[in-house]
This record gives sequence, C-alpha cells and structure tokens, in this order.
Amino acid sequence: MRSRCLREARRVLRDGDDAEEAVQEAMARAWRRRRACANPEAPLGWLLQITRNEALRVLEGRTRRADREVATPVEPEHPGEDPFDALLARLDTRSALAGLRPEERALLHLRYRHDLTQAEMARRLGLPEGTVKVKLHRIRKKLKNGWPEEDDQASRRDP
Repeated sequence: MRSRCLREARRVLRDGDDAEEAVQEAMARAWRRRRACANPEAPLGWLLQITRNEALRVLEGRTRRADREVATPVEPEHPGEDPFDALLARLDTRSALAGLRPEERALLHLRYRHDLTQAEMARRLGLPEGTVKVKLHRIRKKLKNGWPEEDDQASRRDP
C-alpha cells in the first residue's frame, strides 16, 4: 500500500523527496485516524485520498516558500501607472488568495502556475475532470465575490 501511495504522491508532486514527505505524513495521519476508515478491509482508496490531500498540502507549502524566496519588485503593469496602485493591486490579490483553503490554492497553483489543463489536473489528482472543472469554477466565483469592487479600491486610495 505504501508503494501505491508513493506513486500517487509522485504523480501529484513530480518530486521524489516531496512525495516521500507527503506519504510519511499521510501514513501518520491515516494511523491516527484509522477508526475513521469506512472500509477497513480495503483501505487503499481511503489511504490514496489522504495521500492526495497531503501532497496538495506539500505543494501549497512549496508554493509559499517559492513566493517568499522570490522578491518581486513592485512594478506597474501598465506604463504610467502609479507604483502605489500596483502595490495595492498585489496586496488585494494576496489577501483574496489567503482567504482560500490550502486545497483551493493548490488547485489554482496547478492550473495557473504550472499551466496544466483541467484534464491534466484531473489525471494528476486522480479525480474526474468534471470535478476539477466544478472546483475551479467555485474557486473563481469565490474569488470574484470576495474581490473588492473598482469603486471600493478607488475610495481606499483617495483620501
């Protein structure tokens, strides 16, 4: 079972060391929550789901580390744009993303940072493609509904 979980973690993470870390943590979590397994006679599906979730957590941690390590200068996206406005836009983006669950941020990471298609994401995560589409749609809707309106942003900038 451990080798199957390791293959699953490698499929999601594309890195052997991170996959080992994810499987180690997944096995520990599974052991602590072993009474929660609905089918103790055949726990592989349950273990694989725990492994996928842990792999997504590792992926999220990797993303956060990479974001901290890369110091991006605040440059306006458009010529003539005020650097302060560019900074506000970046902060709005980060605060909106911070309001998401780690699994949601990991899905966005796979879609937009790794530029995976929904079909590739579904294969990598072992989920139906329709499930990935629905999850991405809900995440985008959540971001859109939580995003400040243009007038709201303008009123914060203008004293």
